[in-house]
Amino acid sequence: MIAATAPGKIILFGEHAVVYGRPALAAPIHHLRARATIEETGAPDVTLTAPDLNRTALLSNVNPHNPLAAIVRAVEKHCHCSLSDGYTLSVTSAIPIASGLGSGAAISVAVIRALAVYMGQGEAFTRELVSALAYEVERLHHGTPSGVDNTVIAFEQPVYFVRHDPQPAIELLTPGRPLRLLIGDTGVRSATKDVVGDVRRQWAADSRHFDSIFDACGRIAEAGRSALVAGDLAAVGTLMNDNHDWLVRMTVSSAPLDKLVAAARDGGALGAKLSGAGRGGNMIALVTGETEAAVAERLAAAGAVRIYKSDVG
Repeated sequence: MIAATAPGKIILFGEHAVVYGRPALAAPIHHLRARATIEETGAPDVTLTAPDLNRTALLSNVNPHNPLAAIVRAVEKHCHCSLSDGYTLSVTSAIPIASGLGSGAAISVAVIRALAVYMGQGEAFTRELVSALAYEVERLHHGTPSGVDNTVIAFEQPVYFVRHDPQPAIELLTPGRPLRLLIGDTGVRSATKDVVGDVRRQWAADSRHFDSIFDACGRIAEAGRSALVAGDLAAVGTLMNDNHDWLVRMTVSSAPLDKLVAAARDGGALGAKLSGAGRGGNMIALVTGETEAAVAERLAAAGAVRIYKSDVG
């Protein structure tokens, strides 16, 4: 059996604005991972299974936009080969779906890595190639994704990301001091494609207003890069607070997210903001060893259905 994994992700700064060419800063969540396994069967088809969702299907029977089928086809297209028979492809994930933690991109990266090993091309599939193939799948599901999710998940390192054509500008970052984060899950699912599409409609109707918001988020991401590398946690926290305030003006926050953000700040977090598409999903809070327990308690009392811990750096 062949197995491969990929982490989830959080956006520290710059969600949504990154779609419009402003920078973003993202980090992997190493302990929340998606896993893909391949077992040879010799059968004249491919069985696709997602035990977490209680779904099983044959590759030959599913819609081309089926998430797993789309990944297989993307790899086939790149390799000019057929991967349409002889094995079972199974995926599982500890990353909540539609919560802003990159579950879809993580599954894509894990499957691409497993297929590469299955074909005997594991070393040929560089992080850059895996990211590019995962991005093609992201485009099917999210319309106009920025590319930051597949990048940070494929590279498994904090990244400073600017969307450019034909290739994004990527800077791998090493924090000057580790960040201790709590991730609070609202329990409200939110489809990235829908939120991104709504922001685009609003931007098209009032581009001057939204460009000013995107510019502010971009400046925050630039400052966040400097603060992260310098290990200035107080500055990182302040910038997180500022970024959330701009995301509220962007209309992508929600009452449950705002409630968790306020609770985290009241509990002593250095900073807190939504992370991801918004209107549900997750928020993140920057804490210290002294404040972690109090912030977690406040988040639970404010309605967080799950609380995860994550260290960056």
